[in-house]
Amino acid sequence: MKKKIAVLLTLTLTLTSIFALTGCGSKDSDDKVIKVGATPAPHAEVLEIIKDNLEEEGYTLEIVEYNDYILPNKAVTEGELDANYFQHISYLNNYNEENGTDLVSAGVIHYEPFALYAGKTSSIADLKSGAQIAVPNDGTNEGRALKLLEAQGLIKLNKDAGFLATKVDIVENPLNLEIVEMEAAQLPRVLADVDMAVINGNYAIDGGLKLADAIAIEAGDSEAAQAYANIVAVANGNENSDKIKALVAALQSDEVKEFMEKTYGGAVVPLF
Repeated sequence: MKKKIAVLLTLTLTLTSIFALTGCGSKDSDDKVIKVGATPAPHAEVLEIIKDNLEEEGYTLEIVEYNDYILPNKAVTEGELDANYFQHISYLNNYNEENGTDLVSAGVIHYEPFALYAGKTSSIADLKSGAQIAVPNDGTNEGRALKLLEAQGLIKLNKDAGFLATKVDIVENPLNLEIVEMEAAQLPRVLADVDMAVINGNYAIDGGLKLADAIAIEAGDSEAAQAYANIVAVANGNENSDKIKALVAALQSDEVKEFMEKTYGGAVVPLF
């Protein structure tokens, strides 16, 4: 009986040691994997550029692509992702306020100018009364789109509305334009069905649109350029972790800057 007890104790201690070692190994492994959510273009494309550099530092970069603006933030909040790279700082702040979340910026990467693209009507001068102009329907992006239309003299907004303006804040609309609000990802797909559309930079790129062909573009020195810097977002407290610092440093490299400038024709402007 004593021998059986001794054997059982030895087996128990051995299994405990194995589980403990396995647990430590799993944690170390997790610390070397950086799982980042991103929209396809330009964010996921930019992340692909830094995979090898991070691998040289001992990190494995896993890129998870999304086609909306909600799921990537939910995934970071719930711990399914270490970070996401798809949104500007104003959108993040508005998302936190609306959802009671605590996501923060770990680093500023780039700026994507909003632009007005032609659909059925080729120029602003040719717009007729009642023409349809599509804009993104999410939080700060709609206000940003409307400000671009205001800058072209097409509408006038309530001066107190700011970047959270919606179409109800339009106080002057000489052409009685119909502002069509829709999900940002759908804008390139409906462009041929409306007179014009104001499209987010990432979705314009993904839809094969070139900034050079746009009717109007946000000025590089505009308020929007500062308010809409694209960032790496993480849960509050994770911004100082080694792997997030490594991720941001890789994204703010000369290699990424050169890639952005050569690839996107001014549609993606590095801010580092």
